[in-house]
Amino acid sequence: MTQSITNHNESGSSIAKTLEALRPKLHRYCARMAGSAIDGEDIVQDVLLKALEGLPGKEIASIESWLFRVAHNAAIDFLRRRRRQNAMQSDEDLDMIVDESSSAVDRSIAATALRSFMHLPVGQRACTILMDVLGYSLQDIAWITGLSIPAIKAALHRGRNRIRGLANATDDKPLVQLSQRELSRLASYVEHFNGRNFDAVRDMLAEDVRLDLVAKKKVDGRHEVSRYFHNYSASRDWHMFPGLVDGRAALLVRNPDKDISPPFYFVLLEWSDGKITSIRDFRHAQYVVESAETIRFGTVSESS
Repeated sequence: MTQSITNHNESGSSIAKTLEALRPKLHRYCARMAGSAIDGEDIVQDVLLKALEGLPGKEIASIESWLFRVAHNAAIDFLRRRRRQNAMQSDEDLDMIVDESSSAVDRSIAATALRSFMHLPVGQRACTILMDVLGYSLQDIAWITGLSIPAIKAALHRGRNRIRGLANATDDKPLVQLSQRELSRLASYVEHFNGRNFDAVRDMLAEDVRLDLVAKKKVDGRHEVSRYFHNYSASRDWHMFPGLVDGRAALLVRNPDKDISPPFYFVLLEWSDGKITSIRDFRHAQYVVESAETIRFGTVSESS
C-alpha cells in the first residue's frame, strides 16, 4: 500500500477512483463486520460519503489504508446503531505470540459464513477479518483499528479459535419463513419480469417509487424508474428466481445461458399497500452476492 496523495485539490477525484477500485475489497470487510452482505454495502456507501467529505488537509501516505480506517470506523458506528456492539476490551494475555503470516488453516477463515463472524466480539472480528480474509499485516491492522500490536495478537488468537470451534458446531439457525403474501408478490414480479411483460411490472410501481442501481445511480418517481426496464428488455443475460439473500426476500438473477450457475447478482423490493416503493438492483455491484448467503426457493446455494 504505497499510493499517496499530496494535493488537496486533486485528492477528491483520486480518492473517488481509488474507492471504486477498492469497493469489492471494502465490502468483504464491511459485510463480515456486519454479518450481512446487504448491510455491508450500506456501510460501503457510507464510507464513500465520509471519505469524500472528510479528506484530511495533509498528505495521505496510503489511500487504501486510510479508506480502511474510515471503513472500520463506519462499521463500528453501524454496529452501535444496531446495538450489537460489544466493548472493544482486551483482557487477553498481552505476551501471547501469534504468527503474523496466516497458516493454511487460518486462511480457511476467509470461507467462513458471514453470520459466524457475529459470534466474535468486535475487536476479534475486525482483526480476524483484516488479517485472515484480507491479508493485512499487524502494522496495517494497528493503524486501521487503533489497537496495539499485543492486543491484535491476542484478538487473533481468540478469534481464530472461536471460528474454528464454530466450524465444527451444528448450525441450528432457524429457517426463515416468508408469508404467503410475500411469496405471491415475488412470484408475480418474477413471472412478469421473466416474461418481459414490463408494462405489467410498471403497473406494480407506486408513484413515489425509488430505484437504487447500486454503485451506479439513484432515481425517484414512477416516470423515471419506468425507464429502468428498457435496459433489461434489450439484454438476454438474466433470468430471475424468487429467494432469500441473508434471510431477506429477494430476486436472484442467474445467467440462462449456463445450465448450472449461481446467482451473479440480486434485486431487493419493498412494498406498501400492494405497490412497489423501492427497487434496489445490485447488477452493477456483483461483488455483493459473493459474500452473501443465498437461498433459491427449492435450492440452497451459499457463497462466501
